[in-house]
Amino acid sequence: MRFWDRQDAARTRTRRLLLAFALAVVLLLVAVHAALVLAWLLLRMALGFDLPFPAGFLATNVGVSLMLVLGGWWIETSNLSAGGVELARRVGAREARPGISHADQRLCNVVDELCIAAQMSRPQAMVLPRVTAINAFAAGWDESDAVVAVSQGALDWLTREQLQGMVAHELSHLHEGDTRLNMQLAGMVFGLELIFNFGDTVRERGGLAWWFGSAIMVAGSAGWLAGRLLKAAVSRQREYLADARAVQWTRSRDGLGGTLRKVMAQQQTLAGQRTTATAGNAALAHHAVQHMLLVELPGWDGRWRHYLDSHPSLQERVRAIYGRAMGPLPLVAASEAPEPGVAAAPGPRRAPAATAAAPLAARWDPTQLPD
Repeated sequence: MRFWDRQDAARTRTRRLLLAFALAVVLLLVAVHAALVLAWLLLRMALGFDLPFPAGFLATNVGVSLMLVLGGWWIETSNLSAGGVELARRVGAREARPGISHADQRLCNVVDELCIAAQMSRPQAMVLPRVTAINAFAAGWDESDAVVAVSQGALDWLTREQLQGMVAHELSHLHEGDTRLNMQLAGMVFGLELIFNFGDTVRERGGLAWWFGSAIMVAGSAGWLAGRLLKAAVSRQREYLADARAVQWTRSRDGLGGTLRKVMAQQQTLAGQRTTATAGNAALAHHAVQHMLLVELPGWDGRWRHYLDSHPSLQERVRAIYGRAMGPLPLVAASEAPEPGVAAAPGPRRAPAATAAAPLAARWDPTQLPD
């Protein structure tokens, strides 16, 4: 993978999409006013006599629409402003316990190593103990409340090298400010949705209000759909950027690539089961973390699904990492051997797996970059 080129391309596309998002908001304000003007002209034709526009018609239409968008943005971002640690606890995560669990110790060591390699502050390492699917997410408005939460399934099924790839991906989201960007865009989309809801409320009053409420709903639905499409497109580009950054920091395609390929195998195993709870994903169904996950939860199927997905498909991401299509990896349990220099915790454990990856520092060689 040419990770520098991938990162530059993802950033360029993100800037273009954000510009398109801002343009969509402006066009929505224009569309609401135009829809109300059209509704007024049709009303004038129906009544059969000249009916002048009310004073301040343009200013009122644009002002109320802008107030709804900004008000919705403020409400939604306020709901998400509790902080990364609080959000992680809300979905059932707990702090990692390195003194008790070998798996938690391995996670903390990986987070420490990668933060040194990335020259960034260490976020809080947390575990989702009831999530058996391989997944993770990063959250937080700034470094003071940043968190990386990893599922128990990831600790059980990933080798050390694969766990490094997963954690590096999540640290990239924190490093690039993606968690803050996603929260801001989610707030804007909610604000766009409020215009549609406002039109629906007006229409329910009946009479002439039904006519003007319908006009607002038509314009609002178009703006809300455009906002969702652009937000999803931005999120997909940030996923590509985080994937490329993970390869850069770990100097390994097989770290994150192996993780995604194991997720492919896990999803194939659970293909016949329709509920996400069966895969241990119920805790991650919270709307505030869905767009932050390493792997998007299974959703509805349909023609528009690809455009509304917040993540590229697993096949597309694996192809971007390896430069070619790759199949799933078999699900083999990770070693339970303690980290080097860490005393063994009491209790039975299996022998170390032969395929366990060496620590990051032991295999760091800047001259051996992936293609």
